[in-house]
Amino acid sequence: MTSFALAFVISLALSGLIVRLARTGSVLGSDDDLSGVQKVHARPVPRVGGFAIALALWLVAAWVAWRGIGPAREFALILACGLPPLVTGLIEDITKKVGIKTRLLATALAGVLAFFVLGAQLREVQLPGFDWLMGFTAFSLLFTVVAMAGVANAVNIIDGFNGLAAAVVSITLLSLAYVGWQVGDALIVSMALAGVGALLGFLLWNWPRGLIFLGDGGAYFIGYLVAVLSFLLVARHRGVVSPWYPLLLFIYPVFETLFSIWRRKVVRGSSPGLPDGLHLHQLVFRRLVRWAVGRHDAASLTLRNSLTAPYLWLLSCLAAVPATLFWRQPFVLMAFVALFCIGYVWLYLRLVRFRALRFLVIRSRSGGALSRFKDGL
Repeated sequence: MTSFALAFVISLALSGLIVRLARTGSVLGSDDDLSGVQKVHARPVPRVGGFAIALALWLVAAWVAWRGIGPAREFALILACGLPPLVTGLIEDITKKVGIKTRLLATALAGVLAFFVLGAQLREVQLPGFDWLMGFTAFSLLFTVVAMAGVANAVNIIDGFNGLAAAVVSITLLSLAYVGWQVGDALIVSMALAGVGALLGFLLWNWPRGLIFLGDGGAYFIGYLVAVLSFLLVARHRGVVSPWYPLLLFIYPVFETLFSIWRRKVVRGSSPGLPDGLHLHQLVFRRLVRWAVGRHDAASLTLRNSLTAPYLWLLSCLAAVPATLFWRQPFVLMAFVALFCIGYVWLYLRLVRFRALRFLVIRSRSGGALSRFKDGL
């Protein structure tokens, strides 16, 4: 728990410092484009929160090494392998000149490093026939790298509202810490709890007021972090932790990504890489959080933004809870993966067809609580 507390305090302080400096114009990388199809904030915001999170974790790694109280070498190697997506993402946050292909290649490079340096190697997925292919190093490498880059990109895709991506990854890391504790893996427990601490320190500035954003550097870095810890947990405890456990644990952003590719490429005939306003979290923002529709003042827009993420936190928990309970049992995990995907499509179709369930809709007449929350913003 010391790594959690230290990461929390450092991240909280660094994020606050960035917010403070941004108000004086001393921080590079503020998001001042308020007109994009995926933009829902009301004022320019620094988008280098990933720097605060990563630096907090590096300082925790240095403290662990100095005190000699944990797996310091492995801790540092995990962070070092994540430098390519972090650095390229931060450059994009500051310059707006790094394309998505470059960022994905950087994340893939992190996957290659993790495969060979850390031993984060997926050797089976508990599917007959496919596991035979996974026995070949080249195929295992390809599968591991693609999966890791896919998870990191999935986090970047859901990073569209205050508190959304950071909280979803925090939920995932808490589950990894629990399962790591169950199998006696001190590295996974220590790293996962440090990650949760760093994310929560950032979250206090990010949600609900949106004073700082993860940015591409932060989104790709925490996506890499949760992916590499998941793969390490499965690889280090092969035959004990099912590879379907991390899939169910992170099925919300992963399926969001796959569904978005299918929706753009097959249904709409457009490029999967083009941004649009039809992700599930954007539909929740438009169709469920309705109370301020038509209002564009900063307080109303910020409130609607902040009320969107809790819907998706709950959705993520619907997968994370059974994953945490049944992490040993592949067939149960497979069943929950299928149920989640069916439920996701059902909910998406309800929202896109303007048939949202009434009890989920927040309206302006819902009482004084929303007004008091808005006043606090």
